[in-house]
Amino acid sequence: MSWFVYILQCSDNTLYTGITNSLDKRISKHNNKKGAKYTRGRTPVILLFSIEVGSKSEALKLEFKIKQLSREEKFKIIERKCL
Repeated sequence: MSWFVYILQCSDNTLYTGITNSLDKRISKHNNKKGAKYTRGRTPVILLFSIEVGSKSEALKLEFKIKQLSREEKFKIIERKCL
């Protein structure tokens, strides 16, 4: 099973990073206010970046690394479309 790490832009222009094994369903959940508590009041969200990784463990590690980055560093990843 593939896992994805993704970055969303929320309606208040903040960024949210998460993981999922079904990207389309997860984005839909965020936009239907059924996703993460952080995004519920910040819909609609827009997918800016996603990357497929091999396991949940890898996804969690990468998510943590991305969450440690500054907003500017996250936008550099988004612009390059890769890590």
